[in-house]
Amino acid sequence: MYPTREEAERLLIEAEECNPGPWGNHSRVAAHCAEEIAKRSGLNPDKAYVLGLLHDIGRRFGKRHLGHVSDGYSYMMSLGYDEVARVCLSHSFNDGDINKYVGDFDTTEEETKLIKDELEALVQDDYDLLINICDAISGSDGVMDMIDRMNDVKRRYGGYNQEKWDKNLELRTYFEEKMGMDLYEAVDKENFKVVRIR
Repeated sequence: MYPTREEAERLLIEAEECNPGPWGNHSRVAAHCAEEIAKRSGLNPDKAYVLGLLHDIGRRFGKRHLGHVSDGYSYMMSLGYDEVARVCLSHSFNDGDINKYVGDFDTTEEETKLIKDELEALVQDDYDLLINICDAISGSDGVMDMIDRMNDVKRRYGGYNQEKWDKNLELRTYFEEKMGMDLYEAVDKENFKVVRIR
């Protein structure tokens, strides 16, 4: 289950009112990228858009690192949107390994256990992989070069796991082969700009 586009947009705006910041527009860029890649990859564009828009919805609850993963997962499960809950969890782990998370481990024991247990039970599908790749190219103003985006994250958090880095590059190739075209061309990197809400 996942919400309609309209409901997803409402949930994001409501979440930004709770915790304003560039994460909201980053989510809009990710939604745009997910929709455009999905159109060319045999995936459902509406579903992809909604998953991209809500992947960081856990940020509604404040400035947390790993905590935004468990917050988003629990929040979406509480609304019955299990497919969104899934990407709230999977978008931070492109290979399912919690130890490669980039950022602070600011979760309680219970939250950490929840993430670990759910990751172990999860077999990532193309939607999980899609939101991972979109997260890796989405800035708050528009589409970014993946290397630049990963370097930005590396600067902000003091490191970036090399295997996670390499996996993102593999995912780019994977989706380019599915689409039969360049990733940045598919998402109109040079021209797309997010409509800034805040």
